[in-house]
Amino acid sequence: MFPKATLKFLDELAANNNRAWFAENKPRYEALVREPALDFIDAMAPALQSFAPHFRADLRQVGGSLMRVYRDTRFARDKTPYKTNIGIQFRHELGKDVHAPGFYLHISSDECFLAVGCWHPDSTALGRIRDLVAQKPERWFALRDDPRFTTHWTLSGDSLSRPPRGYAADHPAIEDLKRKDFVAIAPLSLSDVTGTGLLELTSAQFAAAAPFMSFLCEAVEVQY
Repeated sequence: MFPKATLKFLDELAANNNRAWFAENKPRYEALVREPALDFIDAMAPALQSFAPHFRADLRQVGGSLMRVYRDTRFARDKTPYKTNIGIQFRHELGKDVHAPGFYLHISSDECFLAVGCWHPDSTALGRIRDLVAQKPERWFALRDDPRFTTHWTLSGDSLSRPPRGYAADHPAIEDLKRKDFVAIAPLSLSDVTGTGLLELTSAQFAAAAPFMSFLCEAVEVQY
């Protein structure tokens, strides 16, 4: 659903990451990034309804599924103004930020992937997820190690070096309880992104993560 010219545009933006170049090339951004991204988001809505009805394909210009191209440079050493990737997130209907449970698509010329889960959840949400893992380790292990999940997904993200406070060091799930992110990644090739089967591939991969996402939603007390 994304033309090959989309990736070429992202490369050009990386090489010319300044406001003057972007203003001159804004029509190309609209045609090669924004429009195909919104088409993809719109096409994903029926699929989400079928396997994750409380997650939204949101077409709003501000706060929708397509993440802003503008970088927040207030506290960053890198002051380049624009993101050189496409980020699309399908958030929970109650989720207001990128840290809530969600489905995600990342596109850049050097890395494309799908992601599911909770990235950098706040301390309350992280504590609830850890508590559910600690209380129901057998259930966690079963979904974590299910071949229907592991065929597509690999757990990723940051972890503590030591057990978090309040959890026994010899707990059978201690390595997972150390996690600061509860996310899983599935790599995509450039041909996946520019091919005709991206919608079907993304839908199938996301659906395979349903038990994982359902577990996280239960932990943070929202409907899956």
